[in-house]
Amino acid sequence: MIKKHLIACSGLLIVMLSAKLFLYSAPETRLKSFSQKVNLPFKMNLQFKFAEKKEPSPVKTKASTLRFVNEHLPQGKVISQKMKKYLRAHNYRRIQTTKLHRKAEQWFPVIVPILKSYGIPEDFKYMPLVESGLAEGTSPKGAAGFWQFMPGTARNYGLRVNGSIDERKNMRKSTIAACKYLKELHGIFNSWTLAAAAYNIGEVNLLRQMAKQGHRNYYKLKLNGETASYVYKIIAMKEIIENPAKHGFVSRSKQLLANNQEEPEVQPYSINPTVQQGAIKTLTILQN
Repeated sequence: MIKKHLIACSGLLIVMLSAKLFLYSAPETRLKSFSQKVNLPFKMNLQFKFAEKKEPSPVKTKASTLRFVNEHLPQGKVISQKMKKYLRAHNYRRIQTTKLHRKAEQWFPVIVPILKSYGIPEDFKYMPLVESGLAEGTSPKGAAGFWQFMPGTARNYGLRVNGSIDERKNMRKSTIAACKYLKELHGIFNSWTLAAAAYNIGEVNLLRQMAKQGHRNYYKLKLNGETASYVYKIIAMKEIIENPAKHGFVSRSKQLLANNQEEPEVQPYSINPTVQQGAIKTLTILQN
């Protein structure tokens, strides 16, 4: 009887030892018993990272809906194509930065009240973004500061420019000078669009081209490349700043001025608790 018990115990001990050897001496064999393909509801790791918010594709903007001050962009295929060209040039896919939005957030509170006090339409706050990117640099031709004044023009409108001081780089003073100049240009042309063009090319040159070509329609005048694109660029800058989400800018920066727009939200994944716990256990086994 004792002999039978010894044989039974020995058999049980052999089974237990074999099981232990299977579990601890051959992990590779053990892993093969699990399915190597784990079907989960989405890509995940132990921290369950979710999909990041992606930038939307730019939305097409109808050129006919855009305007500068109170003047709508004229209809026409050529005008529409030119406008779309400059909108594309400033969308997020192209420039890959929100620098201009940050600059606008910093300087518009200084610029806008001065424009208003001189009776200059608010749309002109976008002009220094086109002129200088709201920076203080100097162009190869010698224009400097936020509003890119030439030295002679700057002095004509009250700015000091000499070897020791350059008030073109003072935002408040240079904006006041720009307002005086723009008001004078509007008095000459009786059009804010033509005033903007004259700011770029000079009133004498613009008057000469108008007389030569026999009309005063900016969008049909044959001007040098920079002036011909100037108002388009201002309108494009206005659209990009006022409607950033339509042009690929999502709130990657708190300084997006139009961040009150409704933006598409990335909906969180809904995870079944049972599936979640099972996935964690499975991944833990596979990573050990």
